[in-house]
Amino acid sequence: MNNVQVIVNGRPQELPEGASVAEVVATVTTAASGVAAAVNDEVVRRGAWTTTTLRDADRLEVLTAVQGG
Repeated sequence: MNNVQVIVNGRPQELPEGASVAEVVATVTTAASGVAAAVNDEVVRRGAWTTTTLRDADRLEVLTAVQGG
């Protein structure tokens, strides 16, 4: 299986070909809620994370909500 190069939160990362948004989000945060993901500046619905695969040169941003004052 080949690997792809993607940018995750601004950092280059090598992933196995066919890696899903859900798989990569799980490596970034363990938060069960308050998490959003965008691929190439397009928000990906949470229900589509497992079926959205990352391709070479994609940019994934994983954002988590933070509470505080």
